[in-house]
Amino acid sequence: MNNYKMRKWILGGLGFTAVFALAWTAADVPKPRAVAIPTNLIASDAIIIPVAGVHVESLKDNFADARAGHVHDALDIMAPRGTPVLAAVDGRVRKLFTSRAGGITIYETDPSEQMIYYYAHLDRYADGLAEGKTLRRGEVIGYVGTTGNAPRNSPHLHFAMSVLPPTKEWWKGDPVNPYPILTAHGVTRSSSELPQHQAGGD
Repeated sequence: MNNYKMRKWILGGLGFTAVFALAWTAADVPKPRAVAIPTNLIASDAIIIPVAGVHVESLKDNFADARAGHVHDALDIMAPRGTPVLAAVDGRVRKLFTSRAGGITIYETDPSEQMIYYYAHLDRYADGLAEGKTLRRGEVIGYVGTTGNAPRNSPHLHFAMSVLPPTKEWWKGDPVNPYPILTAHGVTRSSSELPQHQAGGD
């Protein structure tokens, strides 16, 4: 077999492999689960859009999008690097964690410990943030970035909500789509409303 035929055979094989892999990945993506959020946990005025200056009209529902063999189960909120990330609800820092996928992350639980609010791809934490710290709705907890597997040219907050199991493990839970909750009840807080030393920016 000459070099030209060999290259043609290899490229053809690679093309078939890529198509097969894409088809397998698409077929392997599970359908998103419909999980009802406990109605007592989200009052009509009790949740902040967790990125400063972002309005409801800017949000995109990508909760059910496919992500490399799994469902996204979260909302990506685009914003410039360094934009303050805000606690969506009153609660407590359950876990500060750095992972390959999420990068610098925060797990916040609500006061009743029925929900987990997950903030990922942060550039850094806010000064003084620590596990166990009590959080107030709208408090600066970090800054938008691209840590983990986020594309370096697309800074955003990966924001997820989950109903905790009875055993209360922070890494478990049934995902809830944040989009309809934020679009119905989300409140925008601008950077100008924040303490000057927390206002962020590049």
